[in-house]
Amino acid sequence: MAAKRKVTLFYDERVLAHAPDTDASFLPARLDRRIRQILATLNVPWKYPEHPGRLTAIMQYLEQNPIEGVHLASGRAATAEELGRVHTSAYLKDIYDLRGKNAWLDVDTTAVSPGSIDSAEVAAGTAIAAVESVASGESESAFALVRPPGHHAEPVRARGFCLFNNVAVAAAHAQAELGLERVMIIDWDAHHGNGTQDIFWADPDVLFFDIHRASPFYPGTGALEDIGAGLGEGTTVNVPVPAGSGDAAYLKAFREILEPAANWFKPDLILVSAGFDAHWMDLALNVSYEGFGAMTGAIRAVAQRHCKGRLAFVLEGGYNLESLPRGVHAVLNVLAGAEPIEPGICGFKEVEAAALFHRDAFIPPEDE
Repeated sequence: MAAKRKVTLFYDERVLAHAPDTDASFLPARLDRRIRQILATLNVPWKYPEHPGRLTAIMQYLEQNPIEGVHLASGRAATAEELGRVHTSAYLKDIYDLRGKNAWLDVDTTAVSPGSIDSAEVAAGTAIAAVESVASGESESAFALVRPPGHHAEPVRARGFCLFNNVAVAAAHAQAELGLERVMIIDWDAHHGNGTQDIFWADPDVLFFDIHRASPFYPGTGALEDIGAGLGEGTTVNVPVPAGSGDAAYLKAFREILEPAANWFKPDLILVSAGFDAHWMDLALNVSYEGFGAMTGAIRAVAQRHCKGRLAFVLEGGYNLESLPRGVHAVLNVLAGAEPIEPGICGFKEVEAAALFHRDAFIPPEDE
């Protein structure tokens, strides 16, 4: 019998085929003209921020800085049936009709290139593969390294660079096919996961916890008072925070809100919408690499307490090509068994050391 893998990193090169080029001609013409008018107001060249280089940068960094216990596996494409659990058939038809084309989907500047639909199917299917790996016990935990991201995609609409809601597709698959009835989704991306919230708004069997930069930061959703509706009232938990919030605020939210919520909900599976745009180099918030590791440690402990450690991460945002790979590495390192480092206040230790160094210059010695 094969030994259980500590961590499985799922990656499929087919997700690189999603490569919108803003210099290309897009359809439909009316939306194309509107987008070009918006871009013209920026007065600087604009390139599509969600590009294949995000994942190649991560893979290169992991090759240069390998982590013992992390094993690589390929993904697969999601079927229409699997996608249809969270997206309407009409929406799927519209998206499938764009296969092989360049097109703008909305004024959020969500776009597709000829290979985008294939990539999006693989992104969602690879998230499913990660969940199947932890559900079967093949892996202790898993990370789906995918794009395009998913948490802004709504049941009937593409938004915010997202086509299919990868984490939602994976959660629905776990419920429908794997016997995991209660799923907890944790979204720490800097942007609120409006699509995931919409999909599970009235579902009592999915607990959605989202900490994000508060409105009016994109997409402007995720108010504190948004808690779900109907049978799902109370299973949506939003924690909007101001710009500049960092490790201390995130870990306080995890310890004082997320952990009690998980103790109440008792999930069978935990999924993480892992966006790394909350790092200070992405300019949205002020989370550090140690902060991402500490959050991973906290979530891992919750998973071990409630759902036999079943835990899968799905990549969302993160656009700085230095902080994104290092953030992913910090998460994988903790999943592979490294002890999380409790982050301190940035610069505090350095100031203490400087104070000790300079002390004798400013404080006279005591009289003999």
